[in-house]
Amino acid sequence: MADDHIRYDILAQDALRGVMRKVLSEVSRTGLPGNHHFFITFLTGAPGVRVSSRLKERYPEQMTIVLQFQYWDLKVTDAGFEVSLSFADIPEKLEIPFSAVRGFYDPSVNFELEFDVKPPVEDEVDDENGADDAPVSIKPLHVEKSSEETAAKASEDDNESGDATKSADVVSLDAFRKK
Repeated sequence: MADDHIRYDILAQDALRGVMRKVLSEVSRTGLPGNHHFFITFLTGAPGVRVSSRLKERYPEQMTIVLQFQYWDLKVTDAGFEVSLSFADIPEKLEIPFSAVRGFYDPSVNFELEFDVKPPVEDEVDDENGADDAPVSIKPLHVEKSSEETAAKASEDDNESGDATKSADVVSLDAFRKK
């Protein structure tokens, strides 16, 4: 196979992250339209991610947040976004670079962006181009209504529950795919 000196995989990944950036920018200005809401999964240990030590301890690898009813101060930049959410009735500010996002899902229209983000590895050396070999895919997701309700309930519990003894299970977008 010929060498891809143009790096279409990186160009496609950047373009699809641009879709997420544009959507979040619009929502930060005007609010969520209609029934739209988002499940965003990201690596908590990725460079640039800023979450409290309490959340980092609870979600050491990845975390899924829901932007639907109770979120505040959504700010979007070229590199990422920040948002305030409540976890167990404790307000938390999260800063998430787009490069740390593994999945962006809007269940109201079954739209999903899935990114293959490499987990951070200490002492890992990038290739000579410093390029990320992470491919990206966009797939339609067919969700049964009961699964969608389950996902919404799980996310609501995660974001707003007062139960501090709840397990640290993260709702993954993969859990809602038909196999």
